[in-house]
Amino acid sequence: MPRILTRKDPSTFKTQPLHVEASAQRLVYQPLGAPLNFSQMLERRRPLQIDTPQHFTCELANLGVSVRLTLNWQDRDYWLLVRQQRQDRGDCVLKLISGYVPSRELHLPLHTALQEVAEECLVETPRGWLGGRFGEHWLPTPHGAALPHHGQYHYRLSPLSGAARRVHAGNLPLLERPQAYVHLPTASLQLVYDLRLELPEDLLEPSLFHSDECLEDGVLLSRLDRQSPDLYLLPVDNPDNELFTLQHGELRSAATDGLWLSESFAAQDGWLIREERVRWDDWVTQRRCA
Repeated sequence: MPRILTRKDPSTFKTQPLHVEASAQRLVYQPLGAPLNFSQMLERRRPLQIDTPQHFTCELANLGVSVRLTLNWQDRDYWLLVRQQRQDRGDCVLKLISGYVPSRELHLPLHTALQEVAEECLVETPRGWLGGRFGEHWLPTPHGAALPHHGQYHYRLSPLSGAARRVHAGNLPLLERPQAYVHLPTASLQLVYDLRLELPEDLLEPSLFHSDECLEDGVLLSRLDRQSPDLYLLPVDNPDNELFTLQHGELRSAATDGLWLSESFAAQDGWLIREERVRWDDWVTQRRCA
């Protein structure tokens, strides 16, 4: 039986549309116009046409962040993906941990990215759930009231190498150098941060779960379902096209038949991604041909 972890009022979320200027060397975005609530933002996420993938100026509905989170487990690197039923797009995909950036953090999108990891990536041990740190800073514990935390251990997040091209929030360069793309089907700008997740070396029997928010009857509910962990380990070097979950310290094979991946796995043309999603089999073929 799924367990409700948190309840939120979606009316408290505010963001702003963006003005974006892109060149071959850099992309600059800045907030534009009045704040939008969640429904108003979704209304603006409509298909956009841009014909020059390296040089353009446009207005976009919102800023989103994703985290390409790498975990080394038993001497092998894995990307952590989550399953999401995307109500605004009418599909179900595996995707990077991600979320929408609120107005107050449009110039500090890394804060939103770290918050999303804390909310969506849940690490359970026999003695409680793990909190996390990024450098010297503790991550928030959004489910702290519902999930008792381990008194001794925590996980660590650290940055991996950044993208070659610069992204600026107004006049300020984003020092972490996230990858950026404009997603044409939703008229949105997405920043992708590469981070590493490090678990304590002597941690016994960890399990990984995903908690995602779903809007029901005007309330954002976050649930934990032990029967459907929905957090997957995708080997970075994956000649056998494997996919796993991690339960009680053991990798368990997950089916890939009929699987779809989110647009961040699709081919990027300059600053643009044109696809809504990509089939698992097509993505595997693209990697083999790369």
